[in-house]
Amino acid sequence: MPVYKAPVQDTMFLLTDVFDLNRLSNLPRFADAPIDTVEAVLAESAKFAEGVLQPLNAVGDREGCQRHEDGSVTTPKGFKEAYNAFVEGGWVGISAAQEFGGQGLPYFLDVLTSEYAISANQAFAMYPGLTRGAAAALAVHANDEIKQTYLPKLTSGEWTGTMNLTEPHCGTDLGLIKSKATRNGDGSFSLTGQKIFISSGEHDLAENIIHLVLARIEGAPAGVKGISLFVAPKVLPGSGQRNGVSCGSIEHKMGIHGNSTCVMNYDGAKAWLVGEENRGLNAMFVMMNSARLGVAVQGLAQSEVAYQNAAAYAKERLQGRSLTGAKSPDKPADSILVHPDVRRMLLEIRSFNEAARALMVSVALSEDEALGSPDEKARRAADDRIGLLTPVLKGVFTDAGFANAVKAQQVLGGHGYIAEWGMEQFVRDARIAMIYEGANGVQALDLVGRKLPKDGGRAMSAFLAEVNGFLNENKENEALAAYLAPVKGGLGQLQQATMWLMQNATKNPDNAGAASTDYMHLFGLVALSYMWGRIAKAVLARQAAGTSTDALDAKLALARFYNARVLPEAGAHLARIASGAEPLMALAAEAF
Repeated sequence: MPVYKAPVQDTMFLLTDVFDLNRLSNLPRFADAPIDTVEAVLAESAKFAEGVLQPLNAVGDREGCQRHEDGSVTTPKGFKEAYNAFVEGGWVGISAAQEFGGQGLPYFLDVLTSEYAISANQAFAMYPGLTRGAAAALAVHANDEIKQTYLPKLTSGEWTGTMNLTEPHCGTDLGLIKSKATRNGDGSFSLTGQKIFISSGEHDLAENIIHLVLARIEGAPAGVKGISLFVAPKVLPGSGQRNGVSCGSIEHKMGIHGNSTCVMNYDGAKAWLVGEENRGLNAMFVMMNSARLGVAVQGLAQSEVAYQNAAAYAKERLQGRSLTGAKSPDKPADSILVHPDVRRMLLEIRSFNEAARALMVSVALSEDEALGSPDEKARRAADDRIGLLTPVLKGVFTDAGFANAVKAQQVLGGHGYIAEWGMEQFVRDARIAMIYEGANGVQALDLVGRKLPKDGGRAMSAFLAEVNGFLNENKENEALAAYLAPVKGGLGQLQQATMWLMQNATKNPDNAGAASTDYMHLFGLVALSYMWGRIAKAVLARQAAGTSTDALDAKLALARFYNARVLPEAGAHLARIASGAEPLMALAAEAF
């Protein structure tokens, strides 16, 4: 019963009008990506997501993955055929290097097509998503032999990839891992240990699964400084022999049932070192940062599909009468869209979705600049921007994705609680994104503790300058003034919060911890308001040129709603930040 329509036209408006894709035409990957090609790629991606992946979403949730006695795993009905079609379409390697068989298209296309796939079927999209991340880590840190062995197959999707980080006893504290790597005489290692929560760990979609595994070489220092990264294939390339890695069980979980989340056992599995010894986290961070942005897309994608289904229901559902008089007197009741609170829920979701998509596109374009700009300063600035915004996107987008799925479920009332309507699956699937790839509290700590002070606050200073620059460039635009004033106010609150942290975090580190989540969300609110300012400017330009549409004009109403009803939450976040750690830490541990 659920439906999904990929927002291709909304995406194209962002690329053409809001961010002016042509400004990046000098980058190498953009030579093969003129705007008509970009639109064609997005249209084909939308067609695949809507026609192939979305119908399998409920199937995957209902059937789940099945582990057999020999440790093999079968994915839900239709997944294997869909994956084969996904591989044949070249979607896995859309932005991968041509050297290894990829299409070499800009990174932003990878992000946008991923949004469509995740909205349609998050559990399925995780299989190729993790594969891309594994390939990215190997491309940066592996030696040439490993690259030549693994990257062509990972890029094509013939093989899939995973990341094996945590273990039963350590959670996010990877310094506690016990998995052991023993040297072999041929330059390889033997891995022994157990990993948990391994998405896509075992399945029947591909002939080989390439695991990136964190382990400690015998004799290595304790803690994170003694962790190394290894590549351990399910099947040994060349010989075709099965390696000593197996799925011990499948986790029984709340959602994403169509993805095989496994306990992985390593019993002397043959593996090869990736990068330098004892520098495994440094190498794995390439995949982890890619995964965190991918998870941020999951938050947006679930929010989008939940909104679409809630809005469709609200248009058709007749219940009650408008407080200002019947709007459909010829019918037994009015549409529930006449009720302000229903509109509140829908508008909160949609005003987030459209601004969040803009911010995600903005960060994806920064990634393209970081990868391909001929200007070293531009590459550094883009990399700074990505590093600063990654924890904001991961934390804010996934918190909002879950909250918005719940709001969308609420719009359907009792029907939202019934499985056949699909809303409760969106809620369950959205929940995990707040947890994996670093729980959102960890993202907030990363933002406050590492990203803000890094390089003397260079990235944060640049972001504040970016927003201030936009405000100054458009201060004479009277039509835009109403959309810029809230941005300016929110930016001021963000600056106040940043200054408070500078003055209070070092004297008491708990102040930073207590402020971190509120600071992350304050940052997100301001960044999204900034996106609405840029969107409003583009719509007003279209109106002035006589080329606007009703759909574009509606964005101005959404911008006003966001600034009037959502952005004021920034004030509450600032007040909580300024209260410091004392209210949180005053209660004795024994009193809990």
